Amino acid sequence: MNTKYRRVLLKLSGEALMGDRSFGIDPAVVQTIAQEVAEIVCDGVQMAIVVGGGNIFRGIQGSAAGMDRATADYIGMLATVMNSMTLQDALEHLDPPIHTRVMTAIAMQEVAEPYIRRRAIHHLEKGLAVIFGAGSGNPFFTTDTTAALRAAEINAEVIFKATRVDGIYDADPEKNPNAKRFNTLNYDHVLAKNLRVMDITAFTLCKENDIPIVVFDLSVPGNIRRAVMGESIGTYVGGTCEVN
Repeated sequence: MNTKYRRVLLKLSGEALMGDRSFGIDPAVVQTIAQEVAEIVCDGVQMAIVVGGGNIFRGIQGSAAGMDRATADYIGMLATVMNSMTLQDALEHLDPPIHTRVMTAIAMQEVAEPYIRRRAIHHLEKGLAVIFGAGSGNPFFTTDTTAALRAAEINAEVIFKATRVDGIYDADPEKNPNAKRFNTLNYDHVLAKNLRVMDITAFTLCKENDIPIVVFDLSVPGNIRRAVMGESIGTYVGGTCEVN
């Protein structure tokens, strides 16, 4: 199909895998995500994925409860590997299966490949879906930063940040019913207004490497495909965009 993007990085929060649960993984949600990803890969789009681990363990919360921050972050990285393997299994049990590689920033050869940039690009060029687990391998960095870093390393054309909301607002839409949703934004406006797109480290990486970000609601069926096709969904953040 005539898609807008050839190589994309999809950022999934760990919470996106919970569905309506308060903790853990909803297999039905994972299956739905896998089917949407499979459609894109079958269309010839090179798909890399970063999954968070907040549905299992969130490092900053562990730190707040008294745990050493670095230790808590490493536990969170292991949670992202669990999510990555779950998504891999769902993709490979489709009919037809989507061949995948889980690549981790922390070595665990028995369950995943170590992250090597050139090997990741090779897998993408061969049509495999590549899932990056264990964050960046470093504490004190979020999986948003991992997404921005890996997108820059593999020369992804865009980051799709699939969330539970339908874009970026000028206020919290759950608290302010008059909050305005933006269709397009530029990096400078996001920084000036301190809008919550990604953490500042991740967002700065995107700005410096001119990687656009599309924020959209993952729960709407077909939104990943719409984003790949370049349809106007959610909020698009780019360097030269007007604020709209």
